[in-house]
Amino acid sequence: MAEITASMVKELRERTDAPMMECKRALTEAGGDLGKAEEILRARLGSKASKAASRVTAEGAVGLFVAADAKLAAMVEVNCETDFVAKNEDFQAFAKSLADLVAQHDPADVTALSALSLAGTAVDAARTALIGKIGENISIRRFVRIPARGRIASYVHGGSRIGVLVDLVGGDDALGRDVAMHIAASKPVALATEDVPSDLIERERSIAALKAAESGKPADIIDKMVQGSVQKFLKEVALLSQPFVKDDKKSVQQLLKDHGASVAGFALYIVGEGIEKKQSDFAAEVAAQAAAASSR
Repeated sequence: MAEITASMVKELRERTDAPMMECKRALTEAGGDLGKAEEILRARLGSKASKAASRVTAEGAVGLFVAADAKLAAMVEVNCETDFVAKNEDFQAFAKSLADLVAQHDPADVTALSALSLAGTAVDAARTALIGKIGENISIRRFVRIPARGRIASYVHGGSRIGVLVDLVGGDDALGRDVAMHIAASKPVALATEDVPSDLIERERSIAALKAAESGKPADIIDKMVQGSVQKFLKEVALLSQPFVKDDKKSVQQLLKDHGASVAGFALYIVGEGIEKKQSDFAAEVAAQAAAASSR
């Protein structure tokens, strides 16, 4: 059997960027033939990607693109399985490159984005290769592209877990950043109360009605209680009516008015929002991994 040296493992790792132990295992299977070992790894990485595809991706990062003149911006959410991988430089670079593609090509949906070319290969092929390299499932969840009426302000928080784009008309860069930071902190769902989605309003109305019914008050009083609860909810989730985080004595709308500015629109992405995370038994997971390692 050919001797597998550290230099051979290093060379194969540089060719494929695969984990060191995977390189050593492939070289052993190939009898020290670097070319054959590389083929084995390429096939294995694809296999690893397909096995990973069923695993839940509730962590991840947002990638942002803002044009130099701040007249165009894009934001993409890319998901993975663990917070550790979300901080990986290659993963973060992939998310950023997708935002660049969205800004440049304006794809219709994630499927169209996945078919675009990234560094000479299809985005989906690049995603699959990254799965093989990192060893976790990776998915492209959503994106937004904003051609600005004014200028784009952006903010990223929590290691790229929260991303904000704001189309600010008037004002200055400091105001734009303040509004973007406010959005990240207060998480509005709409610009104004009239823009709040009807399904959210109806859900809040239903909850308020159940609570009010428990009071035992007359129907007309209950109706007023429900309406009051709904109005309070709308003010809490609409950006313009929210108290400004740096000065809760004024609303965001008043803040904008003071600076002769307005917000034409905004986008807020919170990584993993709405994705059900898998609850795992850590001890069982370690035992399973140990059993898999011993069976190799």
